[in-house]
Amino acid sequence: MPSTDDLPDAFHVTTDEQLRAVSNLTRHRIMAVLRFEPATITQIAERIGLAKGSSSYHVRLLERAGLVKVVRTRKVRGVTERYYAMAARSIVLPDPGDGGPDVLMRHAVADLEAAPADGERHVGMMHLRLTDEQFSELGARLQALAQEYRELSDPSLPDTSLVFALFHPASGEQTEGAAK
Repeated sequence: MPSTDDLPDAFHVTTDEQLRAVSNLTRHRIMAVLRFEPATITQIAERIGLAKGSSSYHVRLLERAGLVKVVRTRKVRGVTERYYAMAARSIVLPDPGDGGPDVLMRHAVADLEAAPADGERHVGMMHLRLTDEQFSELGARLQALAQEYRELSDPSLPDTSLVFALFHPASGEQTEGAAK
């Protein structure tokens, strides 16, 4: 069965159809199921608690947008069972632009809010004052650390999500903070 090692590193979302496909929280969760190993519509439906018909609908939209693909088929009691996988190891979204919704962060917050409150988690926010060089260095170090742990990922272990955002706030927020 194909592994994520066989996939291209990145799929760049460039069309409105692709953006609509990744903007939906259910489809985001389907892609999370397919992150490490292929799965059938039935397996996807069971893992995210969705009706099989709804799961099929969302997977078809992802497939049409080129984000997932059939990687294997097999006959089971006269029915062709399709195994779907991600089209790439990661998805690169376009910059939302000034004031645009950041789909990735919205999905991350929704996933965090849906996570069991009694489970271990590490969430924090810091405000830093960095030179341009420090900012770039920190971004590169965060990316490298995330990649290091991604390479250690074992599909047999429970899912873990890591989300980080390193950015300069809007200039109006910086001005307000300095005035206080």
